[in-house]
Amino acid sequence: MTVKFCSFASGSSGNCYLIKDEETAILIDAGISGKRIFEGLRQTDTPMDMVQAILVTHEHSDHVMSLPILTRKIPGARVYANEATWNSIERPVAEEQQSVFVTGEDFYIGDFIIRPFRISHDAAEPVGFSVFHDEIQISICTDSGYISEEIFEEISRADLLLLEANHEKEMLLYGRYPYPLKQRILGDEGHLSNISCGECLCRMVAEHPKERCVLLGHLSHENNTPDVAMQAIRNTLEEQQIFIGGDLRIEVALRDSMSKIFEIG
Repeated sequence: MTVKFCSFASGSSGNCYLIKDEETAILIDAGISGKRIFEGLRQTDTPMDMVQAILVTHEHSDHVMSLPILTRKIPGARVYANEATWNSIERPVAEEQQSVFVTGEDFYIGDFIIRPFRISHDAAEPVGFSVFHDEIQISICTDSGYISEEIFEEISRADLLLLEANHEKEMLLYGRYPYPLKQRILGDEGHLSNISCGECLCRMVAEHPKERCVLLGHLSHENNTPDVAMQAIRNTLEEQQIFIGGDLRIEVALRDSMSKIFEIG
């Protein structure tokens, strides 16, 4: 069975992703306006009553901003977050629509298996998600200061991977952000740089060669551009004699527009 994926938005100003099969739709994060999310559902031919779940990576506003309107407009959808994240979310969600997962433990939504895994970010208990459907794996990993061994094991076999390429280090260091913010972004609980993203992909290709699609996500508006991210990662890969094309497809998930619909399987 085919699984479809679409990024409605990915970036420092808001994030939302759609994964669906023929019967069940899942949203990951709701950090853009409700209007944009509903338009994304319309453009992907996803009826609102098909949305059974909204998975929350962490409580920052660029990931949870529209939870109230989504849960009001889609009363059949449940919102899934771990307990520490629920305790930190300030935007109200009806209690009957709240579900709690335990980080590291699988749970089920329709025919999907959801595996939340721990990432490294300055939030209460931030997670990435791997979503499994038969033999298909889609993984989302953004908002992590580095790729731990645990994270690498979770994402390295994904058929479609959305991986953070937040900033180009030189642009950040010489940009206009105040020094404490620069240090936060560069720290182990900050965001993944273009080079770190590229190094992770090099290791993935070397240790787990397979056909895969990678979307570069959560790009900074100030400290990166799609062209800069692609070129930096291309350079990092080619230093290891790894070339984009064939088994490795790479695209950018843009911050201000929808991606195409990817079909896996």
